[in-house]
Amino acid sequence: MSAGAGDAAFTGSIPEVYERLMVPMIFAEPAELLAAAVLAAAPHDVLEVAAGTGVLTRLLERAADVRLVATDLNAPMLRAAERRSTSGRVTWQVADATDLPFPDTSFDVVACQFGAMFFPDRVQGYAEAGRVLRPGGLLAFNTWDRIERNAIAETVTDALTAAVPEADLAFMRRTPHGYFEPDRVVADLVEAGFTTIGVEEVDGTSLSTTAEAAVAFCQGTPLRGEIERCPGLDVERATEIAEAGLVARYGAGPFAAPTRWLQVTARRPG
Repeated sequence: MSAGAGDAAFTGSIPEVYERLMVPMIFAEPAELLAAAVLAAAPHDVLEVAAGTGVLTRLLERAADVRLVATDLNAPMLRAAERRSTSGRVTWQVADATDLPFPDTSFDVVACQFGAMFFPDRVQGYAEAGRVLRPGGLLAFNTWDRIERNAIAETVTDALTAAVPEADLAFMRRTPHGYFEPDRVVADLVEAGFTTIGVEEVDGTSLSTTAEAAVAFCQGTPLRGEIERCPGLDVERATEIAEAGLVARYGAGPFAAPTRWLQVTARRPG
């Protein structure tokens, strides 16, 4: 299962909705654990790829002794992240994780919060991380587990595909939740030259309301582009369908839902 052509298009109003609703709902908890793994390595130079709106960046920039470079392929997402930075110590740069504009052996750690699923060539992305790492350097990233273990994404996807079965509305299943097999992740890292690989399955909890979760997924992710390309369906109607699906599963109002992701660490050989 591979990403579609528009699956990495975080444009228009998506960055704002993503930061306001998606980040507290599903990204903040994993970011805390990933930041802890990065900072445990006591790095001086850290490169973050696929930084998005900066949920991980804001945690890493708290460490005053870290020189942090934050990159993303999407300029609108990176601008949203830069606006929320308070330290003034982050270097921001638009960059492709599979073709990094940095010299060899420049960083102690490369970190990536839920970005590897979007790489068009994951082995190449990992190889680029290895190239810019110093010998013994750490690559730390996370990736969502299968959609059946991430209940909100599953519910929204099932509701939309049931309502419009002839349409392609499988973004969440195809891309964010399409790279979940530990053996596959390890094989890609080994092919890219990494060793000392660890993959941890982590269970978490999403807290939201049915209304906000529907808006978040339908308007704050590239699923919005699929909806807008779907004949006979608009974003507002899709949001209503998603909310109805969530209400049927959890009832109206606030709810908690399970999530699961993989946290991965790997070392460049020394």
